Amino acid sequence: MPAILVSNLSKTFRTKHKAAGLGASLHSLISPQYSNVEAVRGLTFEMESGELLGFIGPNGAGKSTTIKILTGILFPNDGEVHVLGYIPWKQRRQLAYHIGTVFGQRPQLWYHLPAIDTFILFGKIYELDDRAVKQRISYLSEAFEIVDLLETPVRKLSLGQRMRCEVAASLLHKPKLLLLDEPSIGLDVVAKQHIRDAIREMALRENVGVLLTSHDAGDLEALCKRVIVINHGQIVYQDKVSVLKRSFLNSKLVEVRYAQPISPNFHVAGTETLKVSKDLYAIKLRFDPLQTPVENVMAHLSAAGTLLDITVSDPPLEEVIAKIYETTI
Repeated sequence: MPAILVSNLSKTFRTKHKAAGLGASLHSLISPQYSNVEAVRGLTFEMESGELLGFIGPNGAGKSTTIKILTGILFPNDGEVHVLGYIPWKQRRQLAYHIGTVFGQRPQLWYHLPAIDTFILFGKIYELDDRAVKQRISYLSEAFEIVDLLETPVRKLSLGQRMRCEVAASLLHKPKLLLLDEPSIGLDVVAKQHIRDAIREMALRENVGVLLTSHDAGDLEALCKRVIVINHGQIVYQDKVSVLKRSFLNSKLVEVRYAQPISPNFHVAGTETLKVSKDLYAIKLRFDPLQTPVENVMAHLSAAGTLLDITVSDPPLEEVIAKIYETTI
């Protein structure tokens, strides 16, 4: 049986219109006006046990709504959902013992207490033996490199340190499925890498399935084998991440800063100049590495002057999603 089975899932929210002006406000109290917003429309997909699946889309696409339905926080208007064999909104208590969740902007650790206190509390909530909890905390603290952080009040931890503790806490009861909603939001490059390494390691060691939403293409590359893209509550693309990269992540962004101003007419053949700073010390380019070899671009950039800094990155995921959406349309 698949870890997640979703069929024709739909969720509509009823929202009240805000009235402008005193008269309109009084009228809205007597005769309020409502409209329906379809957050999810006929969503159908499966996720296999132990799979690492990316679930991405622009803001407002329906990602968080779907995850809240999968965890039983929300109930749908229509459709069928089975998570590890349970119907989430009907069997939320039973399901909670088998899943872990992390919402990047909604912390579960007690803010003023050390993380170890939340870990112990979770052990009681999940009815775990005290000795088993102690062994599990020791294991997770090594895996997530948080041994020295457990006794520190959460409010004193950096965002990256806190998120490592958050993910570790969600794995305390050995769940079969981990639902991660923007776990790397706001983190720096090093902190993101720590989170990715730890999640990937735990998934391999314990065969934990991971459903990940993220706006960072690096998260998808590092963790996921397959990706589902949704927009306006509907699936617009699903395939292996490797296929997504070949089809849509076919350009690179290069940002360069020089020690001296470059020529205002400076151009690298085979690239698109996106931005040149007013002082002519920095330039931003885009190019397709399949059409223009990376070494050619680097050679031209080096020949233009003394390099102080250079960054090569993938285009923002929003651009990739927009391109996918336009292609499917």
